[in-house]
Amino acid sequence: MKLVRFHRCGDARGRDGWLLLLGWVAIFLFPLVRELKAERPVTFAHYNLENYLVMDRKEHGQIVHEAKPDAEVGPLIRIIQQIHPDLLGVAEMGPPDQFRSFRERLAAAGVSFADEEYVQGADPDRHLAFLSRFPIVARHSQGNVPIDMPMPERPEAMRRGLLDVTVEVNPSTRIRLVGAHLKSKLPIPEGEALVRRAEAQKLREHVEAILHEAPDTLLLVYGDLNDTKDAPAIAEVAGPRDDPAALSDLWLADADGDRWTYYRRYTDTYARIDYIFVNRKLFPKVDRTRSYLFRSPEWNRASDHRPLIACLQLDQ
Repeated sequence: MKLVRFHRCGDARGRDGWLLLLGWVAIFLFPLVRELKAERPVTFAHYNLENYLVMDRKEHGQIVHEAKPDAEVGPLIRIIQQIHPDLLGVAEMGPPDQFRSFRERLAAAGVSFADEEYVQGADPDRHLAFLSRFPIVARHSQGNVPIDMPMPERPEAMRRGLLDVTVEVNPSTRIRLVGAHLKSKLPIPEGEALVRRAEAQKLREHVEAILHEAPDTLLLVYGDLNDTKDAPAIAEVAGPRDDPAALSDLWLADADGDRWTYYRRYTDTYARIDYIFVNRKLFPKVDRTRSYLFRSPEWNRASDHRPLIACLQLDQ
């Protein structure tokens, strides 16, 4: 009998063996497996896929216009298969046909989802997308999100918009998830840092509107924010510490204690620019000891980012 080891909540920290043992105990001692299912935490993952789209690429010294190559997609799918998330938020997804291909590749690897969300923002190439094993019961995503800039004669909008869905884990438990992908550090005439901070302000306004209207919401905010934790944009998203709508950064680490989420080849630097935040209502339901940053020998073949995983005890 072949055993497949999935990296659900906590497995990246060396708990695979214990979970496998518990699995066999469950099989032999608890014939009513559905009773155990209620105790399994919900696994959320955020992953920037690095250009899952058709674009100009360099191959064997030649420029070709093609989709993300199998040499990258294969490791990408295997990494997600090992995580085996219940909720998956991705960045840098291509057009709808590429999203369908991505979902089909995951299903072929045994990772299937019941529902999805896709956001068409101002960026014509790179999009936010979301997959869920649970039904999405409310959708408040926005593709067109104007931002405030010093030059009103040149209107700007959030490049990738805002992804906003509410998922029903069970009839009594819902979680709201908001995803973003802020402006990269590639220079632009308007000033990339100014644009990124303006986008962060819009994300913060969106969070405050949610929590002021429904303070008991279980809210998770995630994304590639393209800045380090000391940057003004990150402070904007988190909000003031004494604000009831403040968000907590989970500040995840991998099995070796490393916290970087992104490698920039051009400058040969590592940084933590991907985040998972939670509000005060959700924070007690996060299993911090089993939430982690994924580490894999294949990470750099799949993407220039690494996936982040949050383990949520939501009483399924």
